[in-house]
Amino acid sequence: MPRRPSPDLLVDVLLVAVAAVWGASFVAAKGLALEAGVAPAVALRFIVAAIALGVICAARRERMPRGRGLAVAVVLGFSQAAIIGLETWGVHLTSATNAGLLISLALILTPVLESLAARSWLPRSYFVAAVAAVVGVALLVSDGGLRMPTAGDALVIAAAVVRAFHVTASARLTRDRRDSTLAVVLVQLIVCAAVSSVVAGGELPAAVMRLDGSGWANVLFLGLMCSVFAFVVQLWAVRRTSATRASILMGTEPVWALSVGILLGGESVGIVGLLGAALIVAASYAGQAIERRHRRRALEPPPTATTGAAELRSVT
Repeated sequence: MPRRPSPDLLVDVLLVAVAAVWGASFVAAKGLALEAGVAPAVALRFIVAAIALGVICAARRERMPRGRGLAVAVVLGFSQAAIIGLETWGVHLTSATNAGLLISLALILTPVLESLAARSWLPRSYFVAAVAAVVGVALLVSDGGLRMPTAGDALVIAAAVVRAFHVTASARLTRDRRDSTLAVVLVQLIVCAAVSSVVAGGELPAAVMRLDGSGWANVLFLGLMCSVFAFVVQLWAVRRTSATRASILMGTEPVWALSVGILLGGESVGIVGLLGAALIVAASYAGQAIERRHRRRALEPPPTATTGAAELRSVT
């Protein structure tokens, strides 16, 4: 009989799929923001996502979180809205080079935050892998070198900081809870839709009226794939693995963004870019392997005096 894939492999594959979807989102988000405006684009994305997941939860009769679970979901909804809002405005105001490099700072911040929260530092080799991934991003997206920071750069840095806090908080606050993953994400999306709609204000109805077929296609892709699918998988995965491992795997997002840019946007990449892409993938696999070993060692019970004596007797 064929061997069933391990749970760790399934988590890894789904997290990489999230990275691929988010990598493809840049083309859709830029097109939608150009047509509808940045704030309405974010609002429409979350409104569609909340409606779609609401229908799914109703059909499945998912039980909505209550008490502490509801409060946690609301807080995570505000942080998720902040990430997408800051990232969308930042990418709109800065270059792809700076945005791709600066958003990857979450790769460094997440393990630091998780280590501080758990009071258990990862081995130095992991941080070497994380830094290598960031260097790969720099090689991948750089074209002519970096320039002076702009307001857009500051917004992307803020998005990276919030993303690191969000992933870490999601892992620690939702792990070992029995709340439905779909229901928790639905609460987050409702919060995101409400916040972004308030920010968009009167621009939202006007944006809806001027959207064409391609605009609605972008709305559906961003709402269904980049929000419902990605957020559900992200929360489901971090409840079964670590925030650090999730962040490393989702850090392959720039590779997918470049691939979509080449296939759909007619962009080209040189030897340096290909080297950066290879470095990101290699560092991601190395980092998650290091993190897995470290996590398994932490779960192993410490040797006792009885165990040591038994081992000594077996040797003699």
